[in-house]
Amino acid sequence: MKPLKEVAMSYMALSEAQKKLEEGAYGEAAAESSKAMDFSKTMPPGETFDHDGFDALCYAVLASARAGLGEYDACLEAAGRALHYFNRRGELQQDEGKQWIAVVFSRGVAFHETGVYDEALKNLNMAGEMITERKGELPGKETMLKEIERRKTMLLEEEKSQRKPGYKAWWEFWS
Repeated sequence: MKPLKEVAMSYMALSEAQKKLEEGAYGEAAAESSKAMDFSKTMPPGETFDHDGFDALCYAVLASARAGLGEYDACLEAAGRALHYFNRRGELQQDEGKQWIAVVFSRGVAFHETGVYDEALKNLNMAGEMITERKGELPGKETMLKEIERRKTMLLEEEKSQRKPGYKAWWEFWS
């Protein structure tokens, strides 16, 4: 049997972190997310609890909060930890799918802001595809899609400006 107190405290802290994230209180969301993981670690050993899945949900909130704070390296670290779980076990149509999409989106933003443009474009494209494939509701869907398109346009413009004058792609050269 699960220790009810620790499970309840863990999920309450995660719920509060999500609420703070939606309100734009990114610092508080990050703190609540860390608190939720700390609560879950107080469970006695041998208890049945999906620590990996729970931590992935916490890291998803943490990644979004760090991106909101402009802490892009910390965002990438949290996103990597969340995606370690979601990329193996995530299901886009379940409630956790919302968090998975948010992590991929946050990761794309963080890569863009840190100048890793190829990874940014890859993650933003993936987030856009995930949003369109998701069948259930997704809060902030339209805002995310607009931001994805805005950033992709910026990335493609940046790529064009990086080319040398007179540059031709290999297929243009040989045609």
